[in-house]
Amino acid sequence: MDEMLLLTRILLVGFICALLVSSGLTCGPGRGIGKRRHPKKLTPLAYKQFIPNVAEKTLGASGRYEGKITRNSERFKELTPNYNPDIIFKDEENTGADRLMTQRCKDKLNALAISVMNQWPGVKLRVTEGWDEDGHHSEESLHYEGRAVDITTSDRDRSKYGMLARLAVEAGFDWVYYESKAHIHCSVKAENSVAAKSGGCFPGSATVHLEQGGTKLVKDLSPGDRVLAADAEGRLLYSDFLTFLDREDGSHKLFYVIETRQPRTQLLLTAAHLLFVAPQHNQSQEGTPGSRALFASRVRPGQQVYVLGEGGQQLLPAAVHSVSLREEASGVYAPLTAQGTILINRVLASCYAVIEEHSWAHWAFAPFRLLQGMLAALCPSSEGLSAGAPSAPGIHWYSRLLYRIGSWVLDSDSLHPLGMVVSSS
Repeated sequence: MDEMLLLTRILLVGFICALLVSSGLTCGPGRGIGKRRHPKKLTPLAYKQFIPNVAEKTLGASGRYEGKITRNSERFKELTPNYNPDIIFKDEENTGADRLMTQRCKDKLNALAISVMNQWPGVKLRVTEGWDEDGHHSEESLHYEGRAVDITTSDRDRSKYGMLARLAVEAGFDWVYYESKAHIHCSVKAENSVAAKSGGCFPGSATVHLEQGGTKLVKDLSPGDRVLAADAEGRLLYSDFLTFLDREDGSHKLFYVIETRQPRTQLLLTAAHLLFVAPQHNQSQEGTPGSRALFASRVRPGQQVYVLGEGGQQLLPAAVHSVSLREEASGVYAPLTAQGTILINRVLASCYAVIEEHSWAHWAFAPFRLLQGMLAALCPSSEGLSAGAPSAPGIHWYSRLLYRIGSWVLDSDSLHPLGMVVSSS
């Protein structure tokens, strides 16, 4: 059985790679032959502007201060030196402290260094302040945790600093501030932050509707369950639950809370998950004509989502009353259905995340659905032989594979910055 499963996975990997490569050759959504997207126009930050437009130490930005790190503390092992030759470290203390930072900060800084050299040939990124062990910054500064850096360009041309700040935003820093005319301040979430690794999921307390009647907690779903979903036209139907694309029992996560009042619903989902939003002209129509899928982090009050109407026979657009953030510790779960959609807490959502194209994601999972069907037909009595492996914690191997391929095929701005945790090399 194990050999057969391994063979089917190998065949599936080959199949999906061939499909993605052929797609790149024909329609060229990213690198390679074919039509390429026009690069996104970058706008420099204004002096004293910060992105996102919230306080640095809030959950929507870099998160709370977690305590000063000293060379003698247990947490000192969280810091890693950065010896990137493309970055100039001022290191005025001559202790190497400015080179020490968290892995997340290091990753973002290295990405920014590449962007700087591409933007201004011959110019390098320069770090003037990194980890602070001497108390030179304000109380509860993230510099004390190795989560913040102050940066300039190597030529110290202040006319470049607004664009440097924009490049830092694009590189994935969680908070960027054009703090001073002499430098840009950047910071990141803590390595163990509930918001640093959000994935695309729902909390374990979310509920789904079952074909046999009643509801079930999403965390309790198992193969054989058929849950309420909707087709491309918004018609309600029941679809097979296949597997969890991500499952982390009992973990802490930061969720976006999407609330409507007429009817009253509340949906929690992570930043990178897709939620269907109605077009502005669709004020009262049934179904989902013209709907589009947006990242949860982009949904705003006044937009309309699709909610199960009274009697449970149709979907109706409902205005979003509020969007907020909430931390929960009930675990995170990303259920996949054969239809690619699912009603969670009576709200229609996509099963997919990371890329803001529901149809692309559903197409990319077609080989997986085919494999699931083949395995079910060949081994109907063997629950263990499944490409899904829904009992395994963590991100599903197929999702991880698609993310890695997508990172190569697609432009970086096509993927949500909080979309998936990947191991740092």
